Amino acid sequence: MTHDHDLVLRPTPAQTEAALSPPPGRGGGDLVVETLAGLGATTVFGLPGQHALGMFDALRRSDLRYIGLRVENNAGFAADAYGRITGEAAPLLLSTGPGALTSLAALQEAAAASAPVLAISSQVPTAGLGGGRHGYLHELPDQAASFRGVVKSVHTVRTQSQIPSAIEAAWKSALSAPHGPVWVEIPQDVLLAETAIPVVTGGDAFPEELPPRPELTAVAADLLSKAARPAIIAGGGVVRADASGKLKQLAERLRAPVVTTPGGKGAFPWKHPLSLQSWIEDRHTTDFLEDADVLLVVGSGLGELSSNYHTFKPRGRIVQIEADLGKLESNHPALGIHADARLALQALLETVSERQDPGAPERVRELLAKVTDRIAAQELTLEQEVLASVRKALPTSSPSFWDMTILAYWAWSAFDAKGPNHMHSAQGAGGLGYAFPAALGAAAADPTRPVLAVSGDGGALYSIAELATARQYDLNVTWLIVDDGGYGILREYMNDAFGEATATELTRPDYVALAGSFGVPGVRTTPENLEQDLAKALAAPGPSVVLLPAVLRMFAPTHLG
Repeated sequence: MTHDHDLVLRPTPAQTEAALSPPPGRGGGDLVVETLAGLGATTVFGLPGQHALGMFDALRRSDLRYIGLRVENNAGFAADAYGRITGEAAPLLLSTGPGALTSLAALQEAAAASAPVLAISSQVPTAGLGGGRHGYLHELPDQAASFRGVVKSVHTVRTQSQIPSAIEAAWKSALSAPHGPVWVEIPQDVLLAETAIPVVTGGDAFPEELPPRPELTAVAADLLSKAARPAIIAGGGVVRADASGKLKQLAERLRAPVVTTPGGKGAFPWKHPLSLQSWIEDRHTTDFLEDADVLLVVGSGLGELSSNYHTFKPRGRIVQIEADLGKLESNHPALGIHADARLALQALLETVSERQDPGAPERVRELLAKVTDRIAAQELTLEQEVLASVRKALPTSSPSFWDMTILAYWAWSAFDAKGPNHMHSAQGAGGLGYAFPAALGAAAADPTRPVLAVSGDGGALYSIAELATARQYDLNVTWLIVDDGGYGILREYMNDAFGEATATELTRPDYVALAGSFGVPGVRTTPENLEQDLAKALAAPGPSVVLLPAVLRMFAPTHLG
């Protein structure tokens, strides 16, 4: 009888011959790029540095496509978006010390949003590892310590023979639910030294699955089937797990209204009769969810934004499906199911009973009418018209990437993403500068459709250098910059809290002229012409900039009273 652990893959005669006679002129860097290619990578992002040159030299001997950005943090954002769009682990090549550390904010966003990024950094020479003070360029006592609180796993290589296994382990870690960024570091001398190790020709690229415990899904199915007023909160885990179709099936079987979090935008059809859309920062929505006798939370930790700033006080039972064990029941007691959203929803579909609830669509309509009336009473016509113009101009299948700016905060609640994995923002970690470099990564992932980036003028200045990247690789990204002369949302916060704003006003460039200096066409528009100008820019191949000078306001919060 043959057991699985008895099976050994035998090399073919050709593979044996190739292994016995590896080509000359290869170094440790070649093992890096060969392993990435063997695992299925096709594109890498990054920025070269002195210690990492062994990896970058090896790129010219490989078939991997390299997209080089101008700042390491932006390269991390581009890799983040590539991972979100493709579902693959996105390699990010960095150098030691300052280069590595500059990527930290991007890796924090990838961790918060569960984006699979495989960061591979150089290190000081092997003799400098271990915490001694040798005085190497870029030396840190423990470089990996800076990343352990940010990434899913850290892998330090000390010899060339460790490179393929370390990268393969990191790849699996990045793609195991919940997805996330991982860190591999390799000393400079290991990357540069010639190697006699055979060419790496393959790898096990299949991550471990995270199925639900059947006794837990049985209880959950019973609760949901017998509920009088079930409701569902769908978070980013539904999108990451490609589980939107199963969510729709389950909601329809249970007749359960669904609201999506900012991270879960597009996980449920916007116009569906059971769709509460995304007005999760709204007291009417919060009240509706609190009234549910059984609330199914899928792929969300019910964090700050998803709980209307922790004012959400549920009165019924919660069933929480979450792949990140740290988020499970971290904010509310629940029947916690530690599982991938897709597998858990499939288990529920196989066990729930169909509910009859003809009044559910009417309750949804009443809730959305209350939200509409609340916003209408605040005289925010400009903001709603601008957001509507963006939606009309953006092709249905195009993804959009939003910086931390007032228009993005509107979009979290009021923008129809038109499908899962179409709208992305930096709401996970909340840092500035995400939108444009992320959009470049998405355009590299899929050049067949235009990509939209939306920034304020403050966030735009974080990533303005990447206009050079957009032009160099001719990436199909249109960048909408809403210029209000400062950090607009912070201006609002400070005026509301203190009666006066400090440190929020900015001297800024002429963005249209600046774009032109990079060879990127730009246009200055108005709210009245935005739809036409934006649609024209999106229809033209290659990068472009649309500048909208406008001061937008936020709708009033509902969590402060």
